[in-house]
Amino acid sequence: MRLVSVQRCFSFVFQKDSKTRSIMAQSSGSNTGKKLIRIDVSSDSVCPWCFVGKRNLDKAIAQSKDQFDFEIKWHPFFLDPSAPKEGVSKREYYEKKFGSRAQGILARMTEIFRNVGLEYDMSGLTGNTLDSHRLIYFAGKQGLDKQHALVEELYLGYFTQGKYIGDREFLLESARKVGVEGAAEFLENPNNGVKEVNEDLEKYSANISGVPNYVINGKQQLSGGQPPEIFLRAFQVAAK
Repeated sequence: MRLVSVQRCFSFVFQKDSKTRSIMAQSSGSNTGKKLIRIDVSSDSVCPWCFVGKRNLDKAIAQSKDQFDFEIKWHPFFLDPSAPKEGVSKREYYEKKFGSRAQGILARMTEIFRNVGLEYDMSGLTGNTLDSHRLIYFAGKQGLDKQHALVEELYLGYFTQGKYIGDREFLLESARKVGVEGAAEFLENPNNGVKEVNEDLEKYSANISGVPNYVINGKQQLSGGQPPEIFLRAFQVAAK
């Protein structure tokens, strides 16, 4: 059942919602008797709608955690596979990519971020996101709760603190904050995780044209920065 068609990262029309908060993903290992909602999320670490969508998803989970258990898995997507690894000015990149529409898009994103309690920061660099996806994969091997928390840290740093998504120290700092062990050794070898990221990309993201994209219990698909009420409705349908 497709509730919303896939749309490009910057084109989805977001409905305003009140201030929200983030939560850790609920483990699927408990024997609570509650129905399990599995959510596969395809995203890129430099997509602002992915962060907005995550904040709204977290709010919906918080509102329904007494009813359901949740298992959330994050999967890679590359908005710009050719983005340079060394990084380029974020502002200049957007101006080059969107031309005369850039200022309007950035003003809109600033407004959207404030609606979810965040200040959108356009300072710093943007660039290739492969290392962040490698790290997200690695975190998932240590637990989906750590993976979910790491995604939050990466988004916070990149979108609100001017951190560069390709900076090794930023990636390792984020890993330390959420308790991911062995991240430095893992990232040191540039081949670690590449095969798995590519396989995940092919399996979950090959047939979509934009992110964020959510597949709920393998049968419902949502895209874009959906408001919490859309997620809540999808949980109810998926649990039937």
